[in-house]
This record gives sequence, structure tokens and C-alpha cells, in this order.
Amino acid sequence: MVNELIRKNRSYRRFDGSHKVSDSILFELVNNARLSSSAANLQPLRYMIVNSAEKAQAVYDTVKWAAYLPDWAGPKVDERPSSYIVILGDKSYPNYHYIDAGIAVQSILLSAVEKGLGGCIFASTDKAKLREELDIDVDLEVILVLAIGKSSEKVILTELPPGGDVKYWRDDSDIHYVPKRKLEDIIVATFSERNE
Repeated sequence: MVNELIRKNRSYRRFDGSHKVSDSILFELVNNARLSSSAANLQPLRYMIVNSAEKAQAVYDTVKWAAYLPDWAGPKVDERPSSYIVILGDKSYPNYHYIDAGIAVQSILLSAVEKGLGGCIFASTDKAKLREELDIDVDLEVILVLAIGKSSEKVILTELPPGGDVKYWRDDSDIHYVPKRKLEDIIVATFSERNE
């Protein structure tokens, strides 16, 4: 079951714009992040849930959608996510924010996939503009933005091509392909007393 969720948990960039995610589901996703592990259990992350059309548009205007698809400006209006979760770090805590953010994002997105939703992580964000648009307190660092919605995109995992190009791409049918390294290429050593 977890393997299936991980395989379905892709960076979706096109959504069913007519599908609205409820506040209660977004709170549940953040609650699952809250219950996840935290470095030194400091729990420095804070969240903003963006679930209004006006504020979702404001967030959309601050993110960059696909660096490996330079000819694509981002999803059409009817393919945009209805919701975002902004992950913030409380600056009064030691800077474990990025460790916790990685854990939190995985928990949120796996939970979203379990509910038939999908998401996309944005680190490439106009943080100053986002801070202004959402009136984010100066004591909070903008770490990541997550788009959340019902995906309308087909994503296929494929092996890295010869030469090792990691760039994702789309074919003429707009199917999105994501190359992944082989397992034997990433395990550099195995220390074991048994062969199974």
C-alpha cells in the first residue's frame, strides 16, 4: 500500500480546476504533518492554508511551475490547483526547518494521494511577493509552497536514458515522464550476513 502511494505521489502540474478541496481535508493533511517526526522534536513549522480563489491566484503568481519545461508557462486557468499550503519556519528555533519540511511535505502529499488528490512542491517562489500577498509575519521564514488539488495529469516513471539526463519531459500527447535512476545505481554498498 505504501509503495503504491509513493508511486502515485508525483509532482503534478495540471489539475481539475473545477474540483474544490475542502478546508477539513487541508486541515487533516496539515495535522498528519504535525504528527510526523521533527528534528529534536522542536516542531518549528507553521502553516498557512490558502483555499480561496483570490488568495490562490495570488500564490499562483509567485511560483515557478516547471524549470525543465521552458516553453510551458504553467497550467491553464482551468488546470490550476484550487488550494495551497504554505510551509513556514519559526525563526526563533534552531534552523532544522528544512529537515522538518521534507518530512512534513512527504506526509502531506502521501495523505493527499490517499484521498485521490495530488500536489506539487515549490521551492522556486518569489518569497518577498508571497510574504506581502499573505501578510506573513517577519518572524516566519517562507520555506516551501505546496499546490494541492485533483490531478488531471498522467505521470509515468521511466528509467534514466543513456547519458543519465534527469530532466522530466512531455510527449506529443502531453503525458509527463519522470526518469528515475535504477536501484542498483544508487546503492553503493551492502553489508549483510545473509542473501535473500
